[in-house]
Amino acid sequence: MTDALKRLSDEGVAIWLDDLSRERITSGGLAELIDQLHVVGVTTNPSIFQKAISQGEGYEQQLTDLAARRVSVEEALRMITTADVRDAADILRPVYEATGGRDGRVSIEVDPRLAHHTRPTVAEARQLAWLVDRPNTLIKIPASLAGLPAITETIATGISVNVTLIFSLERYRQVMDAYLTGLERADAKGLDISRIHSVASFFVSRVDSEIDKRLDALGTEEAAALRGKAALANARLAYQAYEEVIASDRWKALEAKNANVQRPLWASTGVKDPAYPDTLYVTELVAPHTVNTMPEPTLDATADHGKITGDTVRGTYEQARADLDAIEALGISYDEVVRLLEDEGVEKFEKSWTDLLTSTEAELKRLAPKEA
Repeated sequence: MTDALKRLSDEGVAIWLDDLSRERITSGGLAELIDQLHVVGVTTNPSIFQKAISQGEGYEQQLTDLAARRVSVEEALRMITTADVRDAADILRPVYEATGGRDGRVSIEVDPRLAHHTRPTVAEARQLAWLVDRPNTLIKIPASLAGLPAITETIATGISVNVTLIFSLERYRQVMDAYLTGLERADAKGLDISRIHSVASFFVSRVDSEIDKRLDALGTEEAAALRGKAALANARLAYQAYEEVIASDRWKALEAKNANVQRPLWASTGVKDPAYPDTLYVTELVAPHTVNTMPEPTLDATADHGKITGDTVRGTYEQARADLDAIEALGISYDEVVRLLEDEGVEKFEKSWTDLLTSTEAELKRLAPKEA
């Protein structure tokens, strides 16, 4: 059953799980995925924690203790989420050691309400790195305009970063520049840059969801023929941009000092349109030095019937550009779509975090000791 996942790994794609819960940790489920399905990393986000804590089991005792201490809801939530990330990092520590720090990583995101504020984002990144206190942690920072300098400063302090919510090619290039600048500053301060790692999470399925909706509204045969083309084209052109950066003299100078490349990570790879193959954003985005972080249904689908045919990215750039140009020619603005998706991405994570704060606060009140 795992042959497809092994082939995917052999092609240079690191398989990460886009999910985490305390039940998955304590039941041995995460360890089983690592052992049997070639999972070598975990990503989390506010939506994942909102689902895990509000619907899952295993949090009652910690919530009871936090309620007894009468901590703030913000502190309680950070204690809960960092505990899960710490435990997952410990489970993945052998992978981290075996890959020289490349994989075996667990990501935790800064408070999404800080997405448009640089200094608080940097402060939160430092706090999370301190709270989790595991070398195989990645701090997730959104690729908002305010996030770009925060990425640079965080990297410059030696903290490894997962840059999230990337939708546009222009923003992705800015993210790569922010990473390189951070490495250069870290090196200038005498830090060992070989210990700094990063991935850049380029979101996939949401691009098709938004553009397909606009193509459907046009209602023409020409528009219908372009359904399902945008997301893959966008991601493939992102990989082309990555290749351009790692071929640059600027990167070569850092590589000579043992810097680690910032790998492209394909995020949002669960297929949302049932008309498409459920492994579409896995089998069609196979390229060396990438990460694909999958929700468990996508992981299972790939294991069961995914067809891994080798590199499906390099050599596709001309067609990818033609597909995006054809969509633009129909009056669908690429810049407008990716800007909307970035704004919506931040808003969705903010809502999940706010909902989680509300539900956690209710639990703390329920479990609070009665006054004598």
